[in-house]
Amino acid sequence: MPVLAAREALPGLLCRGPGASAERVSLLEKAVGGRARTASFFSWNGATLYAESAQGSRADMTRTSEAQGAGPAVVDLFGGVGGLSLGACRAGFRLLAAVEVDERALAAHKRNFPSAVHLQTDIAKLSGSALLPALHLDAERVDGVIGGPPCQGFSVMGHRCADDPRNELFAHFFRIVREVKPRFFLAENVPGIMSRQYSSMLDSALDGVRGTYTVLQPMRLAAHRYGAPTTRERVFILGYIPGELADLKPDGFAPPEEVEEVRVGQALKGLPRKIDSEWLSEKDGWRRVRPADKSYFGQRLDGEIPDGVGEAAAIQLLRSRHMVSGCLGTRHSAAVSMRYSRLASGEADAVSKAHRLDPNGFCPTLRAGTGKERGSYQAVRPIHPSEDRVITPREAARLQGFPDWFQFDRTKWHSFRQIGNSVSPILAEHILSVVRKGLGD
Repeated sequence: MPVLAAREALPGLLCRGPGASAERVSLLEKAVGGRARTASFFSWNGATLYAESAQGSRADMTRTSEAQGAGPAVVDLFGGVGGLSLGACRAGFRLLAAVEVDERALAAHKRNFPSAVHLQTDIAKLSGSALLPALHLDAERVDGVIGGPPCQGFSVMGHRCADDPRNELFAHFFRIVREVKPRFFLAENVPGIMSRQYSSMLDSALDGVRGTYTVLQPMRLAAHRYGAPTTRERVFILGYIPGELADLKPDGFAPPEEVEEVRVGQALKGLPRKIDSEWLSEKDGWRRVRPADKSYFGQRLDGEIPDGVGEAAAIQLLRSRHMVSGCLGTRHSAAVSMRYSRLASGEADAVSKAHRLDPNGFCPTLRAGTGKERGSYQAVRPIHPSEDRVITPREAARLQGFPDWFQFDRTKWHSFRQIGNSVSPILAEHILSVVRKGLGD
């Protein structure tokens, strides 16, 4: 069992670690009247475990308590920044815990899901029998295990490689499922995983759970058909213990007939178009926006906040002052800006290969770039529909379907990686809403 290593009242709303800054802590302290957080730090098997709770009004503490005690419980094994976690919470699930090896992604996830427990470790080194005690969840019934294992080895947009060691994490996901025995599981990945060269790996991973679970045929779903502004496609693999869920079929996850299609222009509506190229610090990135409309998409920009989800200060800044983070500028040379100015909607820059977004079209898949172990290359970012610049992190978040109150890393590079690696929370919410109804409790 883990032991308490330290307990301290933090002077700001964020842990003073990756992704935090003095300017941001000061800004957020002003927004919520200087309230502090209490953070508990645990150590277990070489990993670091964090559990945060807000100190402040009775309402704050009640909100956290309600979030901890309501809804079927899920664990996100590859939490990332939290696209799948947000979809689960909006679908009526309770996020017990998230596991993530990337320190900065975990820091962002913690800010957005303060009621969950967070474990920083390599899933390959984690056993199902140790997971729940490590998270103080040994007395809990885990209803679902969800996660999107790293997909770069399968991606047709990258250098597809059957021997990529990250591919093994897909099998480890199903090993944890087999050991934890949740009522259902949901795995998300890129369409490339369905390629013939990965068929034996996929079959081997699923063979370990087929004796216990009914496993649906993999579903290839495009986010724009569910109300997100991006054409991003993902494959979802769902399994459930017979008798624990209603009999589910792939056609039950088809797009709703009444879905409102959201194009690029509508998605970016209300965000500042004129971005100063010198807005480079996190403090500079906080800018005013116009309130969202009452459409399905608009409601998911500034509302639909489940109990225990969201950074209180960021939510208050949005609601009281209509301010959002991530409006960061990019320095373009005069020659680059001139090239961009000549591009019509949908055309690509001859040098950078960046495409100008069509305001009446959908956003193509946003890429994440590479991690430091592979050179830390920045992915090509789309060009704004009407401005001669690439998009900001907040614009990328809108196009991926994230709310305006959702927080990412303070840097552009890590923000774009976190957004590009995530599943659209709008698509995730729809899929997990079907599962939630199937549970019936």
